[in-house]
Amino acid sequence: MKKLVPKPFTFKAGKRAVLMLHGFTGNSADVRMMGRFLQEKGYTCHAPIYQGHGVPPEELVHTGPEDWWKDVTNAYEFLKNEGYEEIAVVGLSLGGVFSLKLGYTVPVKGIVPMCAPMYIKSEEVMYEGVLAYAKEYKKLEGKSDELVEAEMKEFKKTPMGTLKALQELIADVRNNVDMVYAPIFVVQARHDKMINTESANIIYNEVESIQKEIKWYEESGHVITFDKERDQLHEDVYAFLESLNWKE
Repeated sequence: MKKLVPKPFTFKAGKRAVLMLHGFTGNSADVRMMGRFLQEKGYTCHAPIYQGHGVPPEELVHTGPEDWWKDVTNAYEFLKNEGYEEIAVVGLSLGGVFSLKLGYTVPVKGIVPMCAPMYIKSEEVMYEGVLAYAKEYKKLEGKSDELVEAEMKEFKKTPMGTLKALQELIADVRNNVDMVYAPIFVVQARHDKMINTESANIIYNEVESIQKEIKWYEESGHVITFDKERDQLHEDVYAFLESLNWKE
């Protein structure tokens, strides 16, 4: 089986727009099912893919948070240019961090950070995640085990300055999270092994939003959009979006 290259998506519906942001080493597929669900409910949904993502892992190491943030702001501008005046933002993991950063950078209607880290994980732990992603990608490309191992050996020689920059981004957003005033719905999976789940409480407690809620999903892991409670998550995100004071 050859790996299909994921693409950004724009699911058009009504005048209310939702910007959907994927995680580190993820792609638009992370939020695609939710995007389709919200489209059926009348929301236009747009998801970019950050540079170096959804492509061979060798390309990931040559990009970093500044590039990805540019992709996020370009996606926001894309919706503005398409005529959407009110934009809510939903993000998974790193996408959740970016959703908070958008919240104190540009006008947003509401924010849904899902399993968004506020604690810095060690570079070692993050690097293990990148290696696992790289290996899985190569397997999905249909390469033999021998070839995968040979390519992984080469891949491990590549310096990953990206991880340090990623840690700095998370620290910076945590320091500014009290600048968020938009309505917010903090989503956290109880069985999240990728991040420190206390991050959810930090976000909830430190944002200045008058309208804020937090929900723990007791059966789910880090990639909550693919997990057991995804249908409930879809309904909850929809209910939150419906609670916002949209003009139209």
